[in-house]
Amino acid sequence: MKRAERRLLGPQGPVELSARSFDILAMLLDRPDEVIGKTELFDAVWPGLAVEENTLQVHISALRKLLSAEMIVTVHGRGYKYAGPRPFVAAADATAPSRPSIAILPFDNMSGDPEQDYFSDGITEDIIAELGKYREFLVIARNSSFQFRGKAHDPAEVASKLGVQYVVEGSVRKIGNRVRIAVQLTDASSMAHIWGEHYDRELDDIFAIQDEITHMIAARLARQARTAIASRARARPTSNMSAYEFYLRALQLAAVYETVLEAEPFLRQAVKLDPQFAAAHAMLSFVESIKFYWISSNPGHLHSGLEIARTALQLDPDEAYGHLASGFALLYLRQFRQSEISLDRAVALNPNDPFILSIRAIHLNYTDRPDEALVEIIEAQRRDPYAVGWYDDFRSIILTTAGRYREAMACYAKMATVPAWSLVRLVVCHSELGEIRQAQDALAKVKAHFPGLGLDEIVETEVDYYEDPAVCSRYRAILHRVDNQE
Repeated sequence: MKRAERRLLGPQGPVELSARSFDILAMLLDRPDEVIGKTELFDAVWPGLAVEENTLQVHISALRKLLSAEMIVTVHGRGYKYAGPRPFVAAADATAPSRPSIAILPFDNMSGDPEQDYFSDGITEDIIAELGKYREFLVIARNSSFQFRGKAHDPAEVASKLGVQYVVEGSVRKIGNRVRIAVQLTDASSMAHIWGEHYDRELDDIFAIQDEITHMIAARLARQARTAIASRARARPTSNMSAYEFYLRALQLAAVYETVLEAEPFLRQAVKLDPQFAAAHAMLSFVESIKFYWISSNPGHLHSGLEIARTALQLDPDEAYGHLASGFALLYLRQFRQSEISLDRAVALNPNDPFILSIRAIHLNYTDRPDEALVEIIEAQRRDPYAVGWYDDFRSIILTTAGRYREAMACYAKMATVPAWSLVRLVVCHSELGEIRQAQDALAKVKAHFPGLGLDEIVETEVDYYEDPAVCSRYRAILHRVDNQE
């Protein structure tokens, strides 16, 4: 296969393919055995164009006629995947660079007032979120890039620690109704400044500034990678700057698991000031839905989150966190197919958000696809390498489902505290490994955490979200077996 020339070489010589068909095949070959959604294929192969769905089907049919039909598998409701032998990549292409990877470091707050950190942080996070929508790039998540806040840092060292090629640095000074922003993009391998700019404008222009920064960075990286980028001009999210500042304060809190619920009053104030603020509704729907995890297993939180998400998506159908909150709520309400549609849409809208990828991994786990789930959680962690705790927890849940108990135990061993919903799995892992004493110790912790509940009730409350009821039946049997062992 010669990508630069768009040529596919078969046993009998070159295979005639249209440019679009070649691009579709190249995407499928890049991620063999992984399902690639139709939306992603449309965005990559026909960027910025409105194309009918049957156009994609025509190209898929053409590929199946040229290759063995079983090499391209249709995954109904999701997309397509390549399931054939691995291709030989021509030498000239073997050294082709991978897609650009980038970290946006927290912009320095130059106002002299530490209370304004939320503003510079929020602008940084907004740019990260917007760049994250470009599937052509790998963008490091906020939690990992913010590890370098307030430190003197060498871009090359940062790039090495985060595993990226490019680093963005900047500063923000907010004075009254004016804002000054400086930003620069650096190629960490050569320390060359690829682009830089200073902005001095009215505060009301903040969204235009963020858009310009995002598009200029994308354009420079696209030129480096020879990637075509469609225009992604963003509508002004709100005309109420007070609502926007409440939203930025909420983002700062929602980004950290220990404070995520503290974001709620700021979000409610934002939507009160501007009921048309779709992004604030979307984040509020996420915070409301996740109470199901953090406060209690009360499905009322899920239904409430769904209602708020519907409001967000009526205002803006492309709010990724509205789709995420819907997918999360529908998953735990056991509406698996509808959940999958929502989560796939969230990933399509922001393929670099590690939390979105993680929740889709959990969905794959609960719908009997643990191997796919592991791939997804690895992709999430690549974008947030400094995150701790919850990746190990999610990975352990998935590994337990996959029957890879020793690997699951290794993940649990890294955690300072195993959360309640995973204690049952800890019992399962020890028991299946023949570690009876450890299994009994873990079961004692389960009982202590859930006083007054029987084992069946504990499994139903904390674990019973699998589409296949046989999984939880087996877990219940293991817990009872451990409980009855001397």
